[in-house]
Amino acid sequence: MRRIQLTISALGLICLLPGADDSLQKVQITKTERLDFPQHGVLRLAHSIGDVTVEGSDRSDVEITTVKSTRIAYLAHEREKASQELEKIHIAAAVKGDQVVITTEVPRHHAWIAAGASAGDLEVEYRIQAPRDARLVVHHDSGGVYVDNLANDIDVTMCRGELLLHLPEAGEYSIHAAADIGSVTSDFPGQETHRFWRVGHRLANENSSAPHKLNLKIGFGDILILKTRIPAAPESAIAAR
Repeated sequence: MRRIQLTISALGLICLLPGADDSLQKVQITKTERLDFPQHGVLRLAHSIGDVTVEGSDRSDVEITTVKSTRIAYLAHEREKASQELEKIHIAAAVKGDQVVITTEVPRHHAWIAAGASAGDLEVEYRIQAPRDARLVVHHDSGGVYVDNLANDIDVTMCRGELLLHLPEAGEYSIHAAADIGSVTSDFPGQETHRFWRVGHRLANENSSAPHKLNLKIGFGDILILKTRIPAAPESAIAAR
């Protein structure tokens, strides 16, 4: 198995000017790695937090960039302690059979991060580029999940936040999308129902012939399923064919 570690950087700002140690600066740890992606495989995120962006492309491997940072700035003598707190959030990626699994472990005293407490000082972001035909499975705690240009099955379960999918316009999907408290908006057809005094919203399309499935569930927040529209070719280009 080929695994290439690209970068791990940086605590605080990458470049500090002389005499700037007394300035306030945020602390950030960034890590980028690439893994072989199994053919027709699954990209799985377990207990992710913060914001997750997954973009489909023509690549055959998967590139994973994680950014852990503080929301507020610290003086020089405080930044080392802040960086130690960031290091306690463990994010690991590994190939397991036909899956690439990304796991996140948060210390118990930082459980408020998963609960989405606004007073929390730490932020986590995942930026992932994967093969367009990857199947995606996400179990997300709190934050945003943004998916662009994947053309396979997508299964996302979230506690709270926002789920936004940009999918190929010509795609056909069997859809089950539910927000316990929130809304479901879709460019693709489906039967809508409301529940819990109209604070819950569901959309379903039981298309047994559809080649792909969308299973989407959020406890508190909104689901948006949008078509990535391909602009029509200019008339001059059509006439030249």
